Amino acid sequence: MFDVVALGEILIDFTPAGTSPNGNVLFERNPGGAPANVLAAVRRLGGAAAFLGMVGEDAFGAYLRTVLEDLGIDARGLCATKKADTTLAFVHLDAKGDRSFSFYRRPGADTQLAVQNLDKSVIDEGRIFHFGSLSLTAEPSRSATLAAAAQARSKGLLVSYDPNWRPPLWQNDGAAKVGMQSGLPFADILKVSETEMEFLTGETDLEAGSAKLFDADRTLVLVTLGPKGCFFRTAQGTGRVAAYDTAVVDTTGAGDAFLGAFLYRVAKLDARLEDLGTDGIAELADFASAAGSLCASRRGAIPGMPHLADVERCRREIPKLIVA
Repeated sequence: MFDVVALGEILIDFTPAGTSPNGNVLFERNPGGAPANVLAAVRRLGGAAAFLGMVGEDAFGAYLRTVLEDLGIDARGLCATKKADTTLAFVHLDAKGDRSFSFYRRPGADTQLAVQNLDKSVIDEGRIFHFGSLSLTAEPSRSATLAAAAQARSKGLLVSYDPNWRPPLWQNDGAAKVGMQSGLPFADILKVSETEMEFLTGETDLEAGSAKLFDADRTLVLVTLGPKGCFFRTAQGTGRVAAYDTAVVDTTGAGDAFLGAFLYRVAKLDARLEDLGTDGIAELADFASAAGSLCASRRGAIPGMPHLADVERCRREIPKLIVA
């Protein structure tokens, strides 16, 4: 059994890596893509993971397959196409290490995954199925994603959804909202950033926004808050955990590290997630917060994913941030 099976984009993040002798910014090739990042976090912590997606039949695609295999992520479900090149993203970091992206994806190979490409046997071997919204931006990957999520629900897997909002990848904000909302009915666990919560609900208040995203069929809503930690809502109530006081270098993948660590712990539970109560969820979220804080202190998404010993050391030795 796989602890987590994820579907979606795997791509190249070109990350700032200093300057040349002429003073030009240098970019380093790093593997990335939110669903792949989540699986990398699961594997670094010791979990079993499998990936479903598509890359181009090019040098970047071959490299990304090697990355998955070297991490020990099952890559049976990774397909390759000649119709499009492997997707590229250039990462831009501000003075605080916060990132923004420029995408080269018109189309990218990740959007070419079709229903007939899905290896449903991989989904059937999972405990948790995870997907994001970038594979919902275009066909045929939109139909493939929703079909895979429906397959996972029919087989009794816990389904995790992260509606990443990347405005340049949508026609407009209206299309983005509709597309991102299309994944909500499948989600037992919904993870959003504070900005994504506001975009989907129109609410800036965490209680009000999370309440709009929670329904009777949903087990958990997680709202990541960067250096302010994480807010969560379950049927039993709400809670909040702090981030850890690490030196931020590059926030790329920090939210994925958080979610991957959370799903890793959920997959190892002896009890049902809905039976934990707010104290139990808070403990899982604190573990995840340590993973996310550590990732933000390192350069690159997949390269920055921490090992289990790192997370445990962080929780013992690094103080938490106090946010007014």
